[in-house]
Amino acid sequence: MLNFLRPKKLLESSLIYKATPLRGFSYKGQRLLIKDETQRLGESSFKVLGGAYAVTQLVSKQVGKILTYDDFSKPEVRSVTKHMTFVCASAGNHGLAVTHGAQTVGARSRVHLSKNVPDEFANRLINKGAEVIRSGATYEESIEAAIHDAKESDAIHLADTSWCGYTEIPQLVMEGYTVIAEELREEFERTNAWPTHVYLQAGVGGLAASICFMIRSNWRVQPKIIVVEPDLAPCLSESTKQGKVCSVEGAVSIMGRLDCKTPSLLAFDILFHQADSFVTITEQEALNATKVAQQFSINTTPSGAAGLAALINNLDDDQLPLVIITESDI
Repeated sequence: MLNFLRPKKLLESSLIYKATPLRGFSYKGQRLLIKDETQRLGESSFKVLGGAYAVTQLVSKQVGKILTYDDFSKPEVRSVTKHMTFVCASAGNHGLAVTHGAQTVGARSRVHLSKNVPDEFANRLINKGAEVIRSGATYEESIEAAIHDAKESDAIHLADTSWCGYTEIPQLVMEGYTVIAEELREEFERTNAWPTHVYLQAGVGGLAASICFMIRSNWRVQPKIIVVEPDLAPCLSESTKQGKVCSVEGAVSIMGRLDCKTPSLLAFDILFHQADSFVTITEQEALNATKVAQQFSINTTPSGAAGLAALINNLDDDQLPLVIITESDI
């Protein structure tokens, strides 16, 4: 389903690619491992692995051959991409990822943001060359606006969530995320210090499902996988209880990048069968986790520290847990 070799090979053709750091720390006697995604490919989040990769693959499909990063600056490719526009909805970082990809290949990007997305994200998108449109009161409403936009404008709708009838592009996004798990596997094979538990924060579930899929597919030592959600948006947990994708209701969470009320169909299918458990964290627990991350010289948001928050609730010095700090606080 997901092939890490494709995004890994593409990234290795880029001069700016390098694996993000994996470091060991101790907190209240608990040993833990942190994969730090706060400076991925010159951006501030893991999301660039997915959205930008999907852009490159859609361009390759349009051109009719597999392209490397060097190819994207060639006149014959730019003559195609100058006519391409990528449209998406975003809670912040996915829009930045799609815009990064569009800038790389010479295309345009247009991002729909709900009213709950902070102005700082809108301004960052604009500064990177995206057109920003405020659409709807929720993330789900901004997705509907992006779908309508793409239909009316003949742009390419590039979502990071999936539903029945729309899976090909979100699968590309998830495939890009698999690079994280492969970097981790390579490091653990070298050190033989495999984690016993992996905490994966989830909004619609794309990252969590991608990492989970890779762990179950090719990690030599199998950990427990715990999916972490805001208690105000436990869409994957509730869907798992019901055995099907369902939506939840709740107030707006400060974990803005995880505040999704309906999970991705692709992500749910993977996590339902392969994750070990689902837990929720409170707003205060997420805030407290950002302060713990600061003790490790990592500045992040409540969304970025969500996995760490869940770990803090379950300290056990007989375990070696892994968490991913998914974004910086800028």
